[in-house]
Amino acid sequence: MNIKNLVAELFGTAILVFFAVGVATLSFGFRFDGISTSAGIVATALAFGLVLMALAYAIGPLSGCHVNPAVTIGFLVSGRLPLRDAIGYWVAQFVGGILGALALWGVFSGSPEYSTSVTGLGADGFGKNSMIHINAGGAFAAEVILTFLFVFVVLMVTSRTHASTSALAGVAIGFALTVVHLIGIPITGTSVNPARSLGPALIVGGSNLSQIWLFIIAPLVGGIIAAAGFRYFEPANAGQSASAPRPADSEAASPADPVS
Repeated sequence: MNIKNLVAELFGTAILVFFAVGVATLSFGFRFDGISTSAGIVATALAFGLVLMALAYAIGPLSGCHVNPAVTIGFLVSGRLPLRDAIGYWVAQFVGGILGALALWGVFSGSPEYSTSVTGLGADGFGKNSMIHINAGGAFAAEVILTFLFVFVVLMVTSRTHASTSALAGVAIGFALTVVHLIGIPITGTSVNPARSLGPALIVGGSNLSQIWLFIIAPLVGGIIAAAGFRYFEPANAGQSASAPRPADSEAASPADPVS
């Protein structure tokens, strides 16, 4: 296991949470969306997609830029990542998500208009914590489906079958994350990433923290289903010794260097 890969995953997850969840908090917590909820949804969705797209090219050649436990479990189940490496990635991602949320909370705490209980920190939720007050069953189904789409896209565009278009893999992945946020934000706030959800929930606490189980389990289930879909469509690439081609260099990956 390469320590540099783990540091890259920690760093990337922290950056994703700080910037993308930061935009979500500014839009819906500080009400920078004004009278248009749709404007806040679009701004937040673009923030998540663009940050991930940039990270894919920045740290993809180092760690593969999973920055998401659901993506990592997708690579694990599809046979493209060893269990030992997956465990290391999960630890780094969750720690990175918590550090990113703490840094964001520290910045916002400097504003007299910020309150954890009122402004929040872009935490996900269902019931009263959902824009449409969706119940737990609907939220679970939504997170599974959204995560399935996202992780399936990641697995497919980084397979050796798509080596000729690997330079555009980061773009496809970024847009996939944007799309799932466009529909997911009004439903649950959109997790599709347990590490992204845990950090803010720990800081906000209350019902958001009590509901965190759903945003850890459902995305992992979605990632597993995505891996099954990948194995069906790409049986020749399932279990390939090289974990996944990187967006910028499809043939340069090693078993410890997956991609997101």
